[in-house]
Amino acid sequence: METQKTLQIPKGSIGSIISQLSKEGYDIGIIDSTILRFLGTPKSGWIDIGETTLNRIDFLYKLTSAKTMIHKITLIPGETSIIFFENIAKKLNLNASTLQTEYNNLSIYPEAGIYADTYHVPYGIKEKNLISFLLKVSNNKYQKLSNNAYGDYNTSKWLHTLIIASIIQKEAANTKEMPLISSVIYNRLKKNMRLQMDGTLNYGKYSHVKVTPERIKTDLSSFNTYKHKGLPKSPIGAVSFRAINAALNPSKTNYLYFMRNKDGVHDFTDTFKKHRKNIKKLSK
Repeated sequence: METQKTLQIPKGSIGSIISQLSKEGYDIGIIDSTILRFLGTPKSGWIDIGETTLNRIDFLYKLTSAKTMIHKITLIPGETSIIFFENIAKKLNLNASTLQTEYNNLSIYPEAGIYADTYHVPYGIKEKNLISFLLKVSNNKYQKLSNNAYGDYNTSKWLHTLIIASIIQKEAANTKEMPLISSVIYNRLKKNMRLQMDGTLNYGKYSHVKVTPERIKTDLSSFNTYKHKGLPKSPIGAVSFRAINAALNPSKTNYLYFMRNKDGVHDFTDTFKKHRKNIKKLSK
């Protein structure tokens, strides 16, 4: 029998599977249904046949034993959903707009509803099923983390945690800095200071866009923490466990300022005077 390396097994009874494959040009019929029942039950979905020329029995056996084709997709910490959906749409031959629409319809959170991680999804999965799967896995993760931290899973409270975690994710140069960045956020909020953090402006389509003085001047959204006090209205990107943990467990400091130094990490200070010294040091 001549076949393709990949084959889609339709859902249904063995009889309907044989009938559908026959319509697609495979030389199989009623007798093959009987043989297939002895060999096992085929799994629906895309499978990897491996070879393109097989005898009849080997072909039927492959229908029951071949591995389901799986795609590996990774949501990088800090990435926004719009960029993530564009990337996986290309990889899985899906529609990015439909993915975004399904996410908007199904997600509890406007951003960061999908936990930053690597996922294994079946070949041929449709947009709605993919989003449902990613959100279900992520929500279970969030529920477990929230129960451990707060003793319950209140989505409003968890949204607040995700917003802070997403800012930490964008601002920290490494995981070691995350609790320190977290302390600056909480300290500034406590003093009713503007956060004034560039990372909050890397939301949505601006995920990888450099924040300029002009952008700070013209962006009127809640994500512009130079203009608006408090937190943005939603997370700014996907978050990792380390960022969530830092949001839940900030370091105990008096830090209110930080800036990136020549080594690519941040110097933290508790007064603007010290912060200005660090700025002058960097400009030398």
